[in-house]
Formats: sequence, C-alpha cells, structure tokens
Amino acid sequence: MNAPIPRENRLTSENRLGAYLRDRRARLDAVALGFSGPRRRTPGLRREEVAQRACISATWYTWLEQGRGGAPSADVLDRIARALMLTDVEREHLFLLGLGRPPELRYREADGVSPRLQRVLDALDPCPAMIKTLTWDVIAWNRAATVVLANYGDLPLEERNILRRIFCDPRARAINSEWEQVARFVVAAFRADVARAGAGAEGPVNALVEELRRRSPEFAAMWADNDVRQYGDGVKHLRHPVLGPVSFEYSAFAVDGRPDLAMIVYNPATPEDLAAVRSLLDDRV
Repeated sequence: MNAPIPRENRLTSENRLGAYLRDRRARLDAVALGFSGPRRRTPGLRREEVAQRACISATWYTWLEQGRGGAPSADVLDRIARALMLTDVEREHLFLLGLGRPPELRYREADGVSPRLQRVLDALDPCPAMIKTLTWDVIAWNRAATVVLANYGDLPLEERNILRRIFCDPRARAINSEWEQVARFVVAAFRADVARAGAGAEGPVNALVEELRRRSPEFAAMWADNDVRQYGDGVKHLRHPVLGPVSFEYSAFAVDGRPDLAMIVYNPATPEDLAAVRSLLDDRV
C-alpha cells in the first residue's frame, strides 16, 4: 500500500493559492514600489509589504501563503490583487483559487472595440452581429447589423442603447413581431447583467433605469417584476420594412479578455432568410 502523502505536500486549493501568491509577490520590484532597506535575499516584496499595500494584517497574509486560515473574503482578495498589481486574468485566477469562483465583473466605460474584434464582426456578414456592454450600449456592429437591425452609426450615442430603443423608439416596436415578449426578455436579461456587473455599475445603471421608468410605464412595470433571464440563445422574429417577415437564430458570446462585453450574432434561420439578407446587402453596396 502506498504511504499517505503528507498534508503539507498535498495539492490542496490552499496550497495552490499560497504558491500563486508567493510567485506573484516575487515578481514585483520592491524599490520601484517605494520599499528600500537592507539587501534582500530573495526577489520581490516581503510578505509584510504586500500586507501593508493590501491594508490587511501581515499575520493573516502569511497564513494565506502558508495555506492556513480558511477561505479569504472577496474584499480581501480584491485588495491583494491590487497590491500585487494583477492583471484582470490574474485577478480572476486568484479568485478561482481562493473562492472557487470568478470575481464580479468590473463595470467600465466602453467607447469602442479593438480593430481585431471589429474584423471578427465584419467577417460574420451576412449574419448581423454586434458588441454590447453590461449596460446594453451597442459599441460595435457589422454591415449586416446596420442594414437589418439599425443604422447605429447614424444614431446619437445615447440612442445606441438596446433598452432605450426597445422602449422609446417606435421603429423598434414596429420591427419586433413579438414586442412584449422581446421587451420582457430584454429587461430580465439586463437585470442579470447588472447583478454580474457589481457595485461599479450602480451609478450608470440607476440613471438608465430611472430614465426608462419615467419615459416608459411598460418598462417600469416589467422592471418591478424582478424577473431574471440568461441571454443565451433563441429565435428572433422581425417585420423588416424591406424584407418583410424574417427570422434569426441568435447566440450571445463572451468576449475573451473583456468580460464586461458580449457579442450577439443573429444567424438567418432558414435558407430563404439568408438569401433575403444577402440580397439586401447586395442592394446596399
């Protein structure tokens, strides 16, 4: 029978967290961060220096590196992530090791996407595709989206918000064959995104919600229902002013490296729908 592995050598989550913290700590430049003193025997910051930067006790931080003390709170991990100057992906890894789950999404203002991501959107023609933020502002789109859904480039920035369009733009109401069903789904999925966005989005979200409650009694009623939905995938039926009835299978995808963004792709549901969209694109060349 094999001898049991000593506890200190077991690959526990606490040991993995401690090893990760030690590795990240060793990569920092103490002098550049304002720490001086006697010549250091090992590279990087000392434990007490990380604790000082994170505003936690040196004893508690030492226990974390040693795999003792239990699971840290999300607030402690967030402060340690800032102290160790972790990137977004490194911060997410820290949370997965420490709590077994990713952190809440960070809300951030978004005014566009990278040229690489725009090329991905463009390559999806003739499928309409767009990028939306956690507050459902459309910040990028392809040509198919322009001719099938809305000419976002001609809209003022504030009108590129999906909720404003659904509840405050008569054209959006006219093009959606099942407007009430679509509206309820959008409100419920938006609420779920808001929850994932965390406290950082409270200001912009509250302002948008209060605006829509004033402008649309229907939004106010649906928001009060407190329904929550995952965007996921489904079928969207449109009454297009040129194409007539047309259907799309839609799917939502996370944007790698930008968890605050989502890509929505509308794939024509039938060969006839695809031919109609292609014809419209050809006419608009």
